[in-house]
Amino acid sequence: MLPVRLGPFELIIILVIVIIIFGVGRLPEIGGAVGKAIREFRQSTAEPPKKSEKETAAKSETSED
Repeated sequence: MLPVRLGPFELIIILVIVIIIFGVGRLPEIGGAVGKAIREFRQSTAEPPKKSEKETAAKSETSED
């Protein structure tokens, strides 16, 4: 896998392309969505997986039989 290094020039080019595609008005929406996705990803990798209610109910039904 090749290491990806983004310098200031590359970031400016990416920003210009994003502005051309989505427009200036939608940038706050896109930034908020990206930030929320990153936050949720970090939380999901940091927290142990939670058991769903269906799994808990299925286990309790099988243990009662």
